[in-house]
Amino acid sequence: MRWQVRPVSITNTEEARREIALVGADDWGCKIMAPKAVYRLLKVTGLAPWQANILKQEMLARGGEAAVSRGCINCSVESTDVLLMGTVTHYRSLARKLLIQPFGLPELGARLRCVVDNLEQESLPDLDCRGIVLPLSKRTLVMGILNVTPDSFSDGGLFMTPESALARARRMVEEGADIIDLGGESTRPGHTPVPAEVETARILPVLRLLVRELPVPVSVDTSKAAVARAALEAGAHVINDQWALRDPGMAELVAGAGVSVVLMHNREKAVYRDLMGEVWSYFEERVELALKSGISERQLILDPGFGFGKTPAHNLEILRRLGELKGFGLPILIGTSRKSTIGKVLDLPVDQRLEGTAATVAVGIAGGAGIVRVHDVLAMTRVARMTDAILRGWDENG
Repeated sequence: MRWQVRPVSITNTEEARREIALVGADDWGCKIMAPKAVYRLLKVTGLAPWQANILKQEMLARGGEAAVSRGCINCSVESTDVLLMGTVTHYRSLARKLLIQPFGLPELGARLRCVVDNLEQESLPDLDCRGIVLPLSKRTLVMGILNVTPDSFSDGGLFMTPESALARARRMVEEGADIIDLGGESTRPGHTPVPAEVETARILPVLRLLVRELPVPVSVDTSKAAVARAALEAGAHVINDQWALRDPGMAELVAGAGVSVVLMHNREKAVYRDLMGEVWSYFEERVELALKSGISERQLILDPGFGFGKTPAHNLEILRRLGELKGFGLPILIGTSRKSTIGKVLDLPVDQRLEGTAATVAVGIAGGAGIVRVHDVLAMTRVARMTDAILRGWDENG
């Protein structure tokens, strides 16, 4: 007899359950064993030594592992991070035990369980954009970029009249766009900021046409509360905020309108000690602000800000590690289309970055992106559908 020994790729418990069933295990066995087949690394930061020691002991007792600072055991350090290594079963058992521990560990147990459960979700709920429901649970959504600006890096000055902008939007919808993202201010490196009244004057005539004429939701790309207010009054379905509710009144405005909002990671300087850790902390803080302001969790979308406050190396690392952000349990949007990082890697101008964009879109979807913001809608819709077929499965009968 010739044996076959091979690796099996498992990313969540549902995939594990299906694989275990293939060897002939019964339903009960599948249910019990599936969480044991999914291995996760989780990082916990800023723990006191006594908290970290309890965490390590409890993880080891369950057959997992935990890396801590060398000075943790004798409390010679003030704080330590902990890298936990174990299966979903280990984490769920650990979370239950932490709920009855002292030193603030019950809160940590609850957070741990939440992150693990989020990572195990196979799909997120559909996206409700002011009554227009988009099938986020079934496929990747494509957001078409429409800039009515004279200076955007890729399409500046091309669609400055309402009629030309509407024609472009209609074409993108025909090509597969699920959302149109309308912008009235360039945010390319070195851009010149414009006052709210100028930005509003640029987008409103176009927005009113789009809302009336298009069958898909319209997002408005702005970080100014005054512009967002006018846009929402004109019927905008989504606010795409590159500064994640930083402008005073923006959070309350979004909450009152009940619309979805994109929270993008951004910063002035591209200096990081721990890139993904700092992106995570930023989103924790912005999500908490949003929820306290009355915005529903179902309205939140996260964008890691490819190209904003990051070097090309940072951008590529974020794309490579995008799946870590699935721990929030929220939709992830990526905006990599034609960006300068692609140009630097391939040494190509803006109008020759289609293939580079396609690579980032496919890798982003594989990493957990549920929405891709693009210029080349027809091509990237095809990339998204093909990537979805690989990752989600394909029904030959449609």
